[in-house]
Amino acid sequence: MAAKRQQLLDFAVLGLLHEAPMHGYEVRKRLDLAIGPFRALSFGTLYPALRGLVAEGYLSERAAATPTTSRRPRIVYQLTPLGRERFAELARGADEAAYDDEGFALRVAFFSRTEGSVRLRILEGRRARLEERLATLREEHGSGDTWSRLLTRHTEESLQRDLRWLADLIAAERGSPVHPGTLTDPSHPAFQAPGRATT
Repeated sequence: MAAKRQQLLDFAVLGLLHEAPMHGYEVRKRLDLAIGPFRALSFGTLYPALRGLVAEGYLSERAAATPTTSRRPRIVYQLTPLGRERFAELARGADEAAYDDEGFALRVAFFSRTEGSVRLRILEGRRARLEERLATLREEHGSGDTWSRLLTRHTEESLQRDLRWLADLIAAERGSPVHPGTLTDPSHPAFQAPGRATT
């Protein structure tokens, strides 16, 4: 696994285990459900990563108290104090990897454990990245056949929607004035995943 993706996976696992100890199957299920870059993650990738985190002292492991039908005991992984420090160190990072499609989705998943100043840098970096993408798209607008133009328009609308979502989050981080109740309402677009409409 490439070093960048390995670091993302380590960050994701340490972040999940901040909540509670989990066995490998539960970690994989949570990654599949909640964190974009690691949907459909194989056990062949996850278990070596867990073993590596144990070897580095970031996780401890123990046999589950509840027996299973399998002959092998189910292993439960728990964050160590060193693992908490490592997660905090990774959460303080705000390099370009935090702005790309995979890194950004993962970082937002753990924003509740990220310092406000770091959240703001990541949000602003992501906004700059999408603004560049939108500008490039507009330069090429109108080229190609009808279907290509339709796809371009759809992509442009998606980028604009994501940029509005980011603008709401940035305003909240900066403490900018907002309309009463705007960011306290869970149905507000700022609390929805980009591209997901509210009902």
